[in-house]
Amino acid sequence: MNSLFHVSLPCNDITKTTYFYKSIIGCEIGRSAQHWVDINLFGHQVTFTEAGKFSFENPNYVFEGKILPSFHFGIIINLELWSTLYKKFNGADCEIVHQKTFLNTKKGEHLSFFIKDPDGYMLEFKSFKDNTEIFHQ
Repeated sequence: MNSLFHVSLPCNDITKTTYFYKSIIGCEIGRSAQHWVDINLFGHQVTFTEAGKFSFENPNYVFEGKILPSFHFGIIINLELWSTLYKKFNGADCEIVHQKTFLNTKKGEHLSFFIKDPDGYMLEFKSFKDNTEIFHQ
């Protein structure tokens, strides 16, 4: 199946959130109004709505000895783009969390890193060694 996803998330400050995704990540901005914006995240639609303070229960889990954010979203990209973005975000003074190869030498092996946006959301950028193993069980 080759479909697009849409997710809508609350944010604290629509101006800061829009700036981060447009100027730091490099996303195109879609439709917007005073308190919401559509972001084109690698062809997928992420809508942010200014909703004030919010929080999530159980914010972390452990995978391969690393504490990872249980609430996150991201994109699967090729290795070249993954490397380019990692260097870009590192140079942009973004908080990079856990740059690591997960499932090393196993089915589903992938490089991964997380960055935090202005609202505290964690975005994961993955590059699989073999894309046919993305959904391997």
